[in-house]
Amino acid sequence: MNCNLKCINCLKELCVHKVPLFSALEHEDLEEIAGRMSYRKYEKGEIILAQDAKPHGITIIRKGSAKACRIAPDGQEKILYLFSKNDFFGEQYLFGDERASYHVVALQKAETCSFSREHFQQMILSRPLLARQCIEELGRRVIALEQVAQNAGSQKTDSRIALLLLEFGRKYGMVTEQGLSVLLPLSREGIANYLGIARETLSRKLNQLEGDGMICSVGNKRITLLQPQLLAAMANGETAASTA
Repeated sequence: MNCNLKCINCLKELCVHKVPLFSALEHEDLEEIAGRMSYRKYEKGEIILAQDAKPHGITIIRKGSAKACRIAPDGQEKILYLFSKNDFFGEQYLFGDERASYHVVALQKAETCSFSREHFQQMILSRPLLARQCIEELGRRVIALEQVAQNAGSQKTDSRIALLLLEFGRKYGMVTEQGLSVLLPLSREGIANYLGIARETLSRKLNQLEGDGMICSVGNKRITLLQPQLLAAMANGETAASTA
C-alpha cells in the first residue's frame, strides 16, 4: 500500500508505514499513529534508551544509526544489535512492565519517532490484524535472535566477518565504480566487540580479505566491497579456493 501521509513532527514521509509491524494498517490507523508520534533528535553518543529504564513504547530510527549494548558489572560493554534507518526497538516491552536490559546509544546524529505503549495497547484491543502482526513480528525476531546465537557458536570467524560486511553493505553501502563503498557504523574495536572476537583477529582477517582482493580499506572508517559474490560464498562457509 502506498502511503503519502506526512509525519506531523518532521513533515516527512510517515516512517511508521515502513515498519513491518504497522505496514498493513489502514489509512485512518496510520493517521491516528501519526498524531500520537513523538519526535526527537540525538547527538552522537547520546543515550536514546538507558539500561534499567522503563521503555515507553516502540521507537523507530528515523535517521542515522544506533547500537544496543549491555554494560556488565565490571564495566565492560557488549554490543548486541545495530539499528539503522527504519529499524525499531522496544516491541518486547509493549505488554509487560520490565525494564530495559540494554542501552541504545546513537552512533551518529540520529532522529527517532516513538509511539507509546499505552496508545499501542489501546489500538490493539480493537484491531485484531494489528494483534496478529505483532505476534508474527515478535516471532520473527525471536527466530532471528536464535539464528544469531546459533551462528555465533557454530560459524567460523571468516564466515561471520563476511556476513557482517555484507550486512553493512546492504544497510550503509553506496555503489561506486570500484564496488560497494561502506561507511562503517562502528570502529574496528566496536566491530570486534560485536562479533565477539579479538581486535587483532579482526585486523588480521580484514588484511587477508584485502590481500585476496575482496575488499579495499579506505582509512579506518570506510571499506569498499570489491567482490560481494565471493564474500557471500564465504558467509555460506565456502572457501576462496572453492569459489574460484
